[in-house]
Amino acid sequence: MQNTQQQRGPGGRGGGDRRGPRRPRIEEPKEFDQRILSLDRVTRVTKGGKRMRFRATVIIGDHKARVGYGVAKAADVSAAVNKAVTQAKKRLFTVPLVKETIPHRVDAKFGAAVVMMKPAPAGTGVKAGGAMRVVLELAGVPNIVGKSLGGSKNKINNAKATIEALKTLRLKSAASSAA
Repeated sequence: MQNTQQQRGPGGRGGGDRRGPRRPRIEEPKEFDQRILSLDRVTRVTKGGKRMRFRATVIIGDHKARVGYGVAKAADVSAAVNKAVTQAKKRLFTVPLVKETIPHRVDAKFGAAVVMMKPAPAGTGVKAGGAMRVVLELAGVPNIVGKSLGGSKNKINNAKATIEALKTLRLKSAASSAA
C-alpha cells in the first residue's frame, strides 16, 4: 500500500504532477476600476413556477475621464457581473474636463431621476451622493458639485441620468470664444 501511495502522488487519486510544478499566475494590471452599483435578485413567474436570476448594475471607469455603465442579468452573480462589465466597456465615453472640473452647469433627466451638476473650484472634491458620486469618482472628475433633485430614489436611474448629463457636456469651441 505504501508503494502505490508514492506512485500516485500526494493527492492519492492519481494524476500527480505530470505537467510539472504549477507556475504562478501573472495578473495583468486592470485597465478599468469597476464598482457594483446594485445587485438584485429578480424573479420571473412562469407556468412552472418562479425563475430566479440576478441583475447586476456595474459602473466602470479609469479615473482619467472615461466612464461607462452596464446592466445585465444571469443565473448566478458572477456571470451577471461579467456580462455587465462587458456591456459597460461597450458604452464607454470620455468626459470633457476644464481646469479639473466640468466646463459648465448641466441638468439631465432619466425616467423620474433629475440631476444637476455644477463646476467647482480646485480643492472642492466631489460634492455628490449615492449613485452620482460613484459615477463621478470613477470618471475621475476631481472637483464638482452635484445634486439629485428628487423625483427618484432609484440608483440605476440616478446613475443613468448622471451619465446622460456628462454626455451632454460640451467644451466651448475656439470659434465661439473668439467672437
